[in-house]
Parts: sequence; structure tokens; C-alpha cells
Amino acid sequence: MAQTSCNNGETDEVLVEERGSVRTFILNRPKQLNALSFQMISRLTELFYASEEDSNVKMIILKGHGRAFCAGGDLSTPFHIIRQGNWQLGANYLREQYTLIYMIATYRKPQVSILNGIVMGGGAGVSIHGRFRVATEKSVFAMPETAMGLFPDVGSSYFLSRLPGFFGEYAGLTGSRFDGAEMLACGLATHFVSSDKLPLLEQELVKVNTSDPDAISAIISRFSHIPKLKEGSPYHKMKIIDRCFSRRTIEEIISTLENEALDKKEEDWISSTIQLLKKASPTSLKISLRLIREGRLQGVDICLVCEYRIFCHVLRGEFNKDILEGFRAILIEKDRNPKWDPSRVELVRDIDIDRYYTKIDDEDWEDLKLPPRSYLPPYAIAKL
Repeated sequence: MAQTSCNNGETDEVLVEERGSVRTFILNRPKQLNALSFQMISRLTELFYASEEDSNVKMIILKGHGRAFCAGGDLSTPFHIIRQGNWQLGANYLREQYTLIYMIATYRKPQVSILNGIVMGGGAGVSIHGRFRVATEKSVFAMPETAMGLFPDVGSSYFLSRLPGFFGEYAGLTGSRFDGAEMLACGLATHFVSSDKLPLLEQELVKVNTSDPDAISAIISRFSHIPKLKEGSPYHKMKIIDRCFSRRTIEEIISTLENEALDKKEEDWISSTIQLLKKASPTSLKISLRLIREGRLQGVDICLVCEYRIFCHVLRGEFNKDILEGFRAILIEKDRNPKWDPSRVELVRDIDIDRYYTKIDDEDWEDLKLPPRSYLPPYAIAKL
């Protein structure tokens, strides 16, 4: 087994293991929960591209070092960038990240992501768009962006909108956390393997000399089982979720939840769901709902282009500064008491959200241009 890495004189943020026809990429910032730095994104892009072009490589394994797979993008740097008014640097980070995600979403060779630990934000972007997603009893998935004045991005308007019923709206708007069993039940994961079996699974995978998804799936299935959902799992509450989160507006979703709470049976779960929505940025909620609804009818490329344009507006802070307030309250001062502006969902008009969809009036800015991905086999296109 050969191990290589990027030699920048510092701790290597992405490790590479070469075993037979398999390349294993290991996210290696354990103290930062493997949050994706600009350098990691650039290195992963280089590695994925080189492996796709190399006929000796049949499969990619992606995993994290430590207790997280990947807790998201590295947000501390963008916070200081935005505060200083240099939003273009944040846009450059997003462009690199979204281009990597598009490559993963349309990758010609199977990718097995081992989601043993925290999977949030950008961590979902580099894994959920891949062919195989292996959850464990240690998996914790969330898209917590609305609580930070952001919106679920990294192509999540594509994958959240394809979850059963209106579970994607529930996940994206509330930022609720899901365990490995719930990830498997809703389709975020393709398999569930106990963490103690992961070394054996990897041993078997690296013996494979094929890119055939059926053959790889059969190997993972030998180690996997269907875990029991915990009694209080929101997945048991799909009827209520569908009734409430299918509503046209955020106001109607909250109002329907409040009516459901009168029934008393699920009062605690419903009241905590309402609290999550009421603590989130009203602007973020409205952007998120529209993106997920539109994402149902769009390909992953259009979803990413849309998200990029909206995120650039958010970074500029021209219409709204909730992102700075969210970072302050959650990441910097950690008082967890953000003061959103506007402060209530009914104060955010449709016309306010429309502005995030407009082209940015800046001569140095352009829409996201994704690289052409021609001659893709059918299995490389839609993975969800």
C-alpha cells in the first residue's frame, strides 16, 4: 500500500492511499472536524480529476480522520473576509467547492463515502452526490445553515428535494440532526454498516478490480444491515411532516404545525420543530424553501448555479446582513441569540427573495460556469 499526500510542509490536509485499483482519499483536519479548507477543495479536485483519467483506478473511497467525516466548509475565514468587505474571496471558495461537487455528482467511477461521524454542510456536498454513502451508528447528518443566516447549499436543493415526501423541506428548514438509521431510511445513505466492521469492508473493497456499481453494492451489502429507527425518530412522523411542510409558504408551514400541536399527541416534537423554525433567519427560511421547491424540477448543475448566485448575494450583504449576525451569535460570541433583520417571516416579502436570483451588478463577477462533462455513462448522472 502506497500513501501519498500534498507536500506543503504542514500537516497534509488530504491523505491518499493507493491500494490496487482503489484510491482512498482521507480528509485530515481532525481538530477542525475535517472542515473543508480552500487547500483541501483544490487538492480533492486535482485527485478526483487525475483518478477519473487514470484507467488503472476503478473506485474511490472517501473518508474522514477522527470523529467526523466532515463538519462542513471552513467558515471562520469567510466570516472575517465578509466583515472586511472582500466578498469575492468567499465567492472564489464557493466556485471551487461547487465545481468539485459537480464533478462528484457526475463522476464516471463509483465513489464510496464512509460517513462514520459528523456529516454537515460541505461534508454532505462531497458525499451525498456520490454513488455509495455508508452510514454507521456514529453518523450525524444535518444542514444547519438557516440557524446561521445562510441556506442549505452544496447542491442540497437537488438532494433534499429528492427525499421522500416533504422530508427534505423539514431537514433543510429546521436543520434537524439525523442519525445513521434515519439517513438510511430517507435515502441520504445507501447502506448502514456497524463502525467495527468498516476495516473489514475496506479490506474487501480494495480487492475489487471493477467499476461495476452492482458488484460494489453487493460487497457493501454483505457487511450492512437495516438498523431499527429510534422510537422518537421524525421519520415515524412522515404524515405530520408531509401535511405541514407541503404548504406553500413558511407562514403556512408554521401555522399548520401550530394547529397540529393542538392534537397533543406529538405536542413536544411539534413545539420543538416550531422553535427551530422561529429561531432561524426568516430570510434564510424563505430562500431555502424556494430553492428546495425549484430543485425538484432541476438537474444538479442548475441547482448549483442557482445556489452560487444566491450565496454571492448573501456574501455581499447588500440586501441583508443575517450571515454576519449568524456567524457572530453561533461561531464568534456563541451567545446563540441572533438578532435577525427582518425579524419575522411575515416581514420578508416575495420581492425581497426575488432579488437574490438577479445577476450581480459587478464587472468582476460572473455566474458559475461548470466544466463540460460529456460522454457520461447513465449511472454517472442521477445517483439519487
